Amino acid sequence: MTSPTTFEFNQIGIIHSCYTEKFGIPRQPGLVKETTATLELLPPFNREDTLDGLEGFSHIWVHFIFHQCIQEKWKAKVRPPRLGGKAKMGVFATRATHRPNPIGLSVIKIGKIHKHNKRIFIDLHGADLLDGTPVIDIKPYLPYADIQADACGGFAPEKSPAFPVKFTEEAKQQAITYKNKFERNLLPLIEQVIEQDPRPSYLSNTTDRQHGVKLWNSNVKWLAKNDHFLVTEIEIEE
Repeated sequence: MTSPTTFEFNQIGIIHSCYTEKFGIPRQPGLVKETTATLELLPPFNREDTLDGLEGFSHIWVHFIFHQCIQEKWKAKVRPPRLGGKAKMGVFATRATHRPNPIGLSVIKIGKIHKHNKRIFIDLHGADLLDGTPVIDIKPYLPYADIQADACGGFAPEKSPAFPVKFTEEAKQQAITYKNKFERNLLPLIEQVIEQDPRPSYLSNTTDRQHGVKLWNSNVKWLAKNDHFLVTEIEIEE
């Protein structure tokens, strides 16, 4: 019987993201198009020649570490949110963050590649990554090889339906104030994040309970109603 082998990896980069805490991060990449993030390359990998040719690709595979789950134990069976938190599936049949090796993989649309004060950044669109996430590798996405027309999605064959999101007038005005101050349009980002219903499964049937999600330096408060989500307040954290 072959003994398990231990490997050591170098961190090549770090994610700067609008998601400053785990709650609210979309469960898959590409679901929230308004998500903005950057991947910063770290020394000794922050060299322009490591990215030669990448500008010809639209998407990349990002290999990263679930760094906030490293100290937590993994389980052989987990409760996927897609199944309402009731049924259990094998950890290798899910994308659960608590894994034997806390490694994540996301395909993400890339934007501008730019340099600032000898620091190299790749703009990312639609990322599902926590601010501060360590990156261990990136690879170009190849449509002819990576798209599988006959693929089967198992117990998650398609994305979950989106819930309508509404804003109080107070929340709309607070979003305008935020945009004028920080030049970021929060409304479409908030709508796309909350319409995914980030609540844990055990709260999915509750109403009129206040929830909060942090995006950049804002704390967005919202309620679940019978047929929609209602954003009531946007607190700005200085």
